[in-house]
Amino acid sequence: MIGSASKSSARAGLALGAALVSTLLCTPAAAAASGEAGQGPGAAATAPAHGERACPVVYFDLGETLVHTAEDGSTTYLPGAASYLRTLRKHHIRVGLITNVPPSWGTTDAERAARLRTEVDATWRGPTAFAWADFGDRIRTPRTEAERKPSPVLWQRAKEDSAGCRVVYQAETAQEVSVASSLGFVAYQVGLPQRPAFLPAGLVELLGCRLA
Repeated sequence: MIGSASKSSARAGLALGAALVSTLLCTPAAAAASGEAGQGPGAAATAPAHGERACPVVYFDLGETLVHTAEDGSTTYLPGAASYLRTLRKHHIRVGLITNVPPSWGTTDAERAARLRTEVDATWRGPTAFAWADFGDRIRTPRTEAERKPSPVLWQRAKEDSAGCRVVYQAETAQEVSVASSLGFVAYQVGLPQRPAFLPAGLVELLGCRLA
């Protein structure tokens, strides 16, 4: 387990370094072109809301990445998650969720996201409500059981909707970080010792150019 986490952390570090160098040169990272041959950015991508940056877009897993469900069923932010989202909001950086929920929760992402919000809010015990408004319509959920992570489908859909922006993915599992990285995301595993809880916002800002 330790060896696997170490290797995943090293891979994420290399991917991040390559992406940052690429961004500073304002050229596309090689990883961004892999894994989606024949698929370009979605033409129907949602335009940024007033005050939001066009790029980058930061996606998160939800459970045990941003929120924690206790043994009694109550849900709260994980340490540092609320303040991190506030920091990204302050810098007008768009955020989204890529999370597994039962496909039966709705026929569209919007319907499944609404049910997810209802479920989370019903058990919420934190002093600050979860910042649903930050995520807008950028909540990607499986339409079928076959689309559940670690299937690449949800990441592919998120990337297609990014309008050519560089995309970031943060999660607590090495497997999800690995899949996201293979699809061209700047992927960061949260919750590892001796490293920031989340990808530092200053580094996220450096990823703010579009891919060619």
